[in-house]
Amino acid sequence: MRASREQMQQEALGRAVGGQSLGNWPAIIAGFLVKGIAESDIRPRENVFTYQAWRALGRQVRRGEHGVRVVTFVPIDRDSVAATGSASAPADAPAEERPARASRPWTATVFHVSQTDAVPK
Repeated sequence: MRASREQMQQEALGRAVGGQSLGNWPAIIAGFLVKGIAESDIRPRENVFTYQAWRALGRQVRRGEHGVRVVTFVPIDRDSVAATGSASAPADAPAEERPARASRPWTATVFHVSQTDAVPK
């Protein structure tokens, strides 16, 4: 079952605010400096989010705006990738019975608050 649009937006916001990695910060800062935004105005996890996260915050990215591409890693089950057809083991199963965890790269585009407008209610 697919998540509703609102659920997807809230999940995106949760990931954006709750992230622990600082790996994309140099790329974000450099990308928005090129766009003419002052370094002091670029604050990832405060005013730089993905399209869906901005929607969850009640803002719309303006048509024609270009963001900054970043790379993140999303966790996946290796069993599901291998398509072995086996069901995943419960979380309380011994470690050797649980499927191995892996991650894969995923690109996302982030936008600065100055590229958005408030959505009228």
